[in-house]
Formats: sequence, structure tokens, C-alpha cells
Amino acid sequence: MKRKLEELNLLDDFLFGSVLTYPEIGEKFVRLLLQVIFKREFGKMTVVPQKVYYGTDTDKHGARIDVYLEEEIPDGINAAYDVEPDQNDDVESKAALPKRVRFYHAKIDAKSLRSGEKYNSLKNVVVIMITPFDPFDRDRMVYTIRRKCEEEPDMPYDDGSRTIYLYTKGTKGNPSKELRQFLHYMEDTRQENAVNETLLDIHRMVELVKQDEEVSLGYMKIFEREEMLVKQGIKQGREEEQVNTERERKRADVAEKRAVAAEEQVSAAKKRAAAAEEQVSAAEKRAVTAEQELERLKREIEKLKKG
Repeated sequence: MKRKLEELNLLDDFLFGSVLTYPEIGEKFVRLLLQVIFKREFGKMTVVPQKVYYGTDTDKHGARIDVYLEEEIPDGINAAYDVEPDQNDDVESKAALPKRVRFYHAKIDAKSLRSGEKYNSLKNVVVIMITPFDPFDRDRMVYTIRRKCEEEPDMPYDDGSRTIYLYTKGTKGNPSKELRQFLHYMEDTRQENAVNETLLDIHRMVELVKQDEEVSLGYMKIFEREEMLVKQGIKQGREEEQVNTERERKRADVAEKRAVAAEEQVSAAKKRAAAAEEQVSAAEKRAVTAEQELERLKREIEKLKKG
């Protein structure tokens, strides 16, 4: 059952994207979100919702990134952030999560360096996955992933890429109280969970977005489109079921005809066997009669010899 707009949480793609793209709110929301996660101030931010990276050819996989952010760092290397709320906790999606993140990194990197630029100018890239399920089953609220040298794990190695998984229900580790409160609010976006000034500020933004008629209309259109796709899927499923049923019926008819033919062949074979058996029986009787006649003739010959 589709939930109403006012019932959505910030982990829902639609509400999260709507807040980020709402005029005069998106950049402020992003700034607050990143400040809570990284515990530092952020400079000028550029927000690009649902950035699409197409494949390099028609047979190559593309990627749709929910929220792509760029931070301008004066006299330094700019940073790119991909923030992805993800509620797909089925076994296959969860197992594929690390490689999905790897693919996002690759796509962002490939578009971050212009022709002629030096590799040192490649943006630092941070992919942030926010999930209500534990991606690695270690009960941590924060998993920070960086590359390292296996032989020298303490050796500094910074290629500018980082992945942060935020599990809303994690209990291990030592994340800040503000981050714990923020992730709880992400999962259950109600006023009673806006327990600090930052969250109260964010909640005012969320309520403003939820009450906007254009946002509501956009949500309704998505709902109608999903309903249409569901109906099309049901119709297609019924048509495929009819085709499969007809195919199976024809197969059953053919199988039945073959069974009848086989039964007729068995019946004919039984009749031939019965006829052959009768012939054998008749031959045996004739042999017995011939043998009896031979014995009779032998006896007659013996009598004639004696007489």
C-alpha cells in the first residue's frame, strides 16, 4: 500500500530528493547533513539531484546517483559527495552493495577529470550510503572504507576515495550523539524525534516540502505512474499466463494423442501376441496329433508283421 506524502521518512528517495532540490532549502539541508556526519563546517556547495552517468556505449551500464554534491575548496582539491539513502535489504541487493559503490566511484571519477588536467586535480570522492539495515552484520553505526596496502596496513595511502556506510540502528562504535539522533530522525521523520536545534531546523524544512502542492502533485504523479506500471505488469502477466496456459494445453493435447497412439500400439501388439500364441497352440496340437498318428501307424505295422 502506497504511503501518503506526510508519512514518508527521509530514507525515502522521493522525500530526500525533494528536500534537496527545494528552492532555498536544498543547499542548507546538505550543509547540515554533512556537518553532522563529518563534524566540520562546509564551504560553498553545489547540489545536483539524481545525476545520471550514462554508459560509454549502448551495451555499457550507467548509474543514477540520487544526490551528487560538490564542495568548492579554495586553494585545495574540490570534493564530490554522493549521498544515497538505500532501503533495499533483500539478499541480492545487500550482497551487491560494495560493488555497486565501487561502480559509483568509478563513474564519478571518470567524469571528474577534464582532458589535459593532471591526476593531482582529481576530486576527492566520498560515497555515503544511509541504510536501515546492517550492510555488514557487525552492528556498527558507521563503517568507513578506505584503500590500504595489505603488506603495510599502517602505511599512508590516500587516493582521495572514501565510502561511509551509516546504519541507522547500529550500536557499536563511538559516533557522536548528534549523528545518532540524526540517523534516528532519518528513519522516523517525526517532530518528536527532532531533539536538537539542527534537527528542528531540518524538520521545518521537511514540513515545508511536505506541505508544498507541487511536491504533492509530483508524488501523486509518481504514484499514478507506479500504479500504471503495476497494472501493465498485471496485464502482461495475465497475457503471458494465457499464452503459457494455451501452450501447456496444446502440449497436453499432443501428449494425450501420443498416449492414445501408444495405447493403440500396445493393444495391437497384444492382439498380435495373442494371435501368435494361438498359432503356436494350434501348431502344438497338430504336432501332438501327428505324433499320435505316427504311433498308431507303428502299431499297425507291427501287427501286420506278426500276422
